[in-house]
Amino acid sequence: MTQEKRRQGALVAMSGGVDSSVAAYLMQKAGFRCLGANMRLHEAGRDEPERCAHRDAEDAAGVAEQLGIPYEVLACTAEFQKRVVDKFIRVYEAGGTPNPCIDCNRFLKFGRLLQEAEARGLEYVATGHYAQIVYDGDSGRYLLKKALDAGKDQSYVLYMLTQRQLAHIRFPLGGMEKRQVRELAEELGFLNAEKRDSQDICFVPDGDYGAFLERAAGRPYPAGDFLDLEGRAVGRHRGAVRYTLGQRKGLGLAMGRPVYVCGKDMAANTVTVGPEDVLYSRFVRVEDLNWISIPVLEAPMRVRAKTRYHQREQWATARPLENEAIVLEFDEPQRAVTPGQAAVLYNGDVVVGGGTIAAAYNG
Repeated sequence: MTQEKRRQGALVAMSGGVDSSVAAYLMQKAGFRCLGANMRLHEAGRDEPERCAHRDAEDAAGVAEQLGIPYEVLACTAEFQKRVVDKFIRVYEAGGTPNPCIDCNRFLKFGRLLQEAEARGLEYVATGHYAQIVYDGDSGRYLLKKALDAGKDQSYVLYMLTQRQLAHIRFPLGGMEKRQVRELAEELGFLNAEKRDSQDICFVPDGDYGAFLERAAGRPYPAGDFLDLEGRAVGRHRGAVRYTLGQRKGLGLAMGRPVYVCGKDMAANTVTVGPEDVLYSRFVRVEDLNWISIPVLEAPMRVRAKTRYHQREQWATARPLENEAIVLEFDEPQRAVTPGQAAVLYNGDVVVGGGTIAAAYNG
């Protein structure tokens, strides 16, 4: 370890979970001056998100104390509300399905935290994400690659990272398996070594998006008609925002055969249902793109792409369109491609880039 590297500093995002705690230890072990930082995203209160956030902050503080590194809590509630929660509401009300974790990464974890690091004279931000960053000397670009642990890989929700950001980010866990992280936390005696990984959206811990939207927006979402593909009313729904494309469970319809949500008309407050084969589409328009391994897409490119987090990548051809959009033409039709979600493109284990799904169609 050089003396120069020992003088480099890192702001470590500490959520209170085992991953970010081990990331802090590994950065410290590598010789970086570390500052632990917990982002307060929720105001103090009695609701479940606020209680969970308070407990998580206490766990983060405890690990920081054990490691002997300074620790701060950053007030991010206003920015989180504006950048993440308000957009979450807007997209649902427009008929899409948002991915708030991507927005949180874009604007807070790798936007706000990099600003905080720079203000403190620290060169890097480190997090407990499972992904890898390497510098490619041939292209002169930083590359985002999948994690060693395929089951924990988070590259899909990191596609928005810019070259400038990638140059100042460290993912210490990218070359580890989750079991190794747990084992290391136990060896170190971390108080959160056996803490369960969070599964739900942090501000909707019970998974009831409809109820959250009504509370957050301060208004109810009225019932309306379920329609079949011919436009005939076949039942009543509980508010169009409560349903997502491809949904089968919870419709409460008895039609003699399985039916799925195939579309929504938010202006008319209707939800269209039909057979599963209607859900498949071959073409996907993607907008608001961020390129990582290339400067921009100038010609058709063969890629493997995924249109939701836990999907296996599928072969497709990406073609540039006007207004910096692209169209993905999949070799095989894809099920329930949902506007508002991310489409992420891969070349092997390297993220080419990604963007927001605007529409899916067949020719």
